[in-house]
Amino acid sequence: MTLKIKNPGLATSIQDLGRIGYFHLGIPIGGAMDRYALRAANMLVGNDEGAACLEAVFMGPEIEFTETATVAVTGAELPIKVDGEIQDSWSSFVVKAGQTLSFGFLQSGARIYIAVSGGITTPEALGSRSTYPIGALGGVEGRAIQAGDELPTGGTQGAGAGRTVADSLRRKPDTPARLRVLPGLYWHRLTDEAGAAFFEDEWKVAPEADRMGYRFKGGRPLEFVDREQPFGAGADPSNIVDGCYSYGSIQVPGGTEPIVLHRDAVSGGGYFTLGAIISADMDLIGQLQPHTPVKFEKVDMDQSLAARRDRKAMLERIRQDLS
Repeated sequence: MTLKIKNPGLATSIQDLGRIGYFHLGIPIGGAMDRYALRAANMLVGNDEGAACLEAVFMGPEIEFTETATVAVTGAELPIKVDGEIQDSWSSFVVKAGQTLSFGFLQSGARIYIAVSGGITTPEALGSRSTYPIGALGGVEGRAIQAGDELPTGGTQGAGAGRTVADSLRRKPDTPARLRVLPGLYWHRLTDEAGAAFFEDEWKVAPEADRMGYRFKGGRPLEFVDREQPFGAGADPSNIVDGCYSYGSIQVPGGTEPIVLHRDAVSGGGYFTLGAIISADMDLIGQLQPHTPVKFEKVDMDQSLAARRDRKAMLERIRQDLS
């Protein structure tokens, strides 16, 4: 079966759970910005949880189906239509051969995940179908989908209509969004006052927010402990001698606007990082629109691991409910 793309929407790409094992070579993990939503969508249609889906940002695509398939859309909320008839989100429904899947205007969140039974079966690149445009890897020729593309799928009819994820298991950001932070290797570079202010202030998502990283504005500038800059670190106090960046690292160039490094971010550089967003909250960032208010919350390792266990438990409940 193929999916015929009539209208690509905005920045719609093929994503799975990413390519593991190449970060040390400068190739990021990539994959879905909201892995929880992608997993849930795949479970709803009967796919492997890591099957390739479509990730659409702010505006959904228009797709004609050449064969009957089970479909589910999770993540952000926007009207889902099959030949104009509204369908439920976070639920499975059937699209018949010749019908068209389309979407209305965004209501909340930022990204949707469209799972089709059998998954999207474009060629893998380094073990993943995820689109990484900077490296021209995965997806369709390493780019976002375009009108006229025909995407191959596994061609099964899937689990059928009527499966749903309970409201309590649909992860969405709070208002303001709460992002938990584990302070890291360079936290000591901040003054005590600056470290406290980072968590006290309310920040807002800047327009510069994409798959590489989310910038935040509105908080007080950070102040650094005085030091003699080491050789190779540059003149700005936020500079370091180049170091590695973990997924979720928070760098603050010039001490003014924090940037959370996300799925397609680089693996190292010369800016200090004050810590990292915990893994359990990285999915939430992918659902933040520009200008969304955000509060950063300091946690320790035990709290971070507990949050990860809670997230895994929610996924397990979805598995059990759909089994």
